[in-house]
Amino acid sequence: MLTTESASHYDHLDEMSVRQLLEGINNEDKTVPLAVGKALPQIEALVTGIVARMKQGGRLFYIGAGTSGRLGILDASECPPTYGVPFGLVVGLIAGGDTAIRKAVENAEDDIEQAWIDLQEYDINELDSLIGIAASGTTPYVIGGLREARKNGILTGCVVCNAGSPIAAEVEFPVEVVVGPEFVTGSTRMKSGTAQKLVLNMISTTTMIQLGRVKGNRMVDMQLSNNKLVNRAVNMVMEELGTTREIAEDLLAHNGSVRKAVEAGRNKKASIIG
Repeated sequence: MLTTESASHYDHLDEMSVRQLLEGINNEDKTVPLAVGKALPQIEALVTGIVARMKQGGRLFYIGAGTSGRLGILDASECPPTYGVPFGLVVGLIAGGDTAIRKAVENAEDDIEQAWIDLQEYDINELDSLIGIAASGTTPYVIGGLREARKNGILTGCVVCNAGSPIAAEVEFPVEVVVGPEFVTGSTRMKSGTAQKLVLNMISTTTMIQLGRVKGNRMVDMQLSNNKLVNRAVNMVMEELGTTREIAEDLLAHNGSVRKAVEAGRNKKASIIG
């Protein structure tokens, strides 16, 4: 039996109080970061390969079904506003298409050929990297996409929650985060989903930092798409240049990002001193 399908350490959940349920879930969740920590060497190898290809112009793709597919789409969708990268640099695809983001599409994950068809719409090529996300490590949609991608010289990795899975056998860089039985038996949106989210955070964040999208510890290329982010950007420019709010706001208005605003402010200061 797959570890993700094994019986919960807890029973008689329907007889527990709200507090007992919450404590049980919380206790299980505490084990997830420890499991992720054990997979750090695997994650490091995967990210190193991805960064090397993206520095040559490659892209990063995620494929998955159900919760796993949604997590990939979430991670991909957050890269442009967070790091100012173009839409399409990181792409998330889910079995069943966009409809499946909100509503399960029957049997979509069982189609072993569809993922490669979906990926070809993006002209995926040998500079790109593909990560298959599947808690079970057995999803046919993901297996088929990874298999064809590897045949075509594309870097392949995966994030799974069972050891020795069929998906891990298909890729060059497997990441196996074995979190054990779920609180509700087989409900992999819980610990397994949390583990996958943590790993995807690590992959995309580390990749973006390696690509130069962070300065110090700041998101200097973030999109200024709401008042909170604009205010954050103003404070960053003020701190970096030692200037007033008014000047920082003006620099951002004319330059569009923290990085460009700081560069413009420094150039202006240098010309005055010169």
